[in-house]
Amino acid sequence: MNNFLGTCIKQFQYYKSLGDKTFEQLSTEQLFWHPNDSSNSIALIVKHLGGNMLSRWTDFLTTDGEKDDRNRDREFENTWTDRDELISYWNTGWTCLFEAIGSLDENDFDKIIYIRHQGHTVMEAILRQLAHYPYHIGQILYIGKICLGDTWSSLSIPKGHSLSYNEEKFRQKKQQQHFTSEFLTNDQENTPEH
Repeated sequence: MNNFLGTCIKQFQYYKSLGDKTFEQLSTEQLFWHPNDSSNSIALIVKHLGGNMLSRWTDFLTTDGEKDDRNRDREFENTWTDRDELISYWNTGWTCLFEAIGSLDENDFDKIIYIRHQGHTVMEAILRQLAHYPYHIGQILYIGKICLGDTWSSLSIPKGHSLSYNEEKFRQKKQQQHFTSEFLTNDQENTPEH
């Protein structure tokens, strides 16, 4: 079970890093761009993710994951004006998540926590968010690709390079290694956030 927790932490770190690397490529204007009024900008997606993380992971084991002071609808209203606000809120949400998960041990996995009065085991709650956050981070990357077009720097195997990537992998000896290890730097894997 501790291996499960470590794997989940690595997965969350990986998806955070994808967001971070996308933000680095984009201008402030691009972070706030949206194609039409019914679509979200990256800034609004970040605002929603941060609000969700703070609600779900604050006092994770002892209070409902949908906090009384959360206003989910306001997460989809643009009240921010600059990049620093966006990045700060993004990091605050992730810090909350990593601190909550980092405090868990195998005795916590079967405990029941609630989200809108709906009971989840701790493991189910972690898996719920491990599906939710990558969904939105995929949207962030897609918007980034739209904004940058041909100047987008791929965050995975670039188009047209799958064959050479696989050839390199199959030249190596078999080993057990989490797939994120090749994508995360030592700094990202060893942050004080967990």
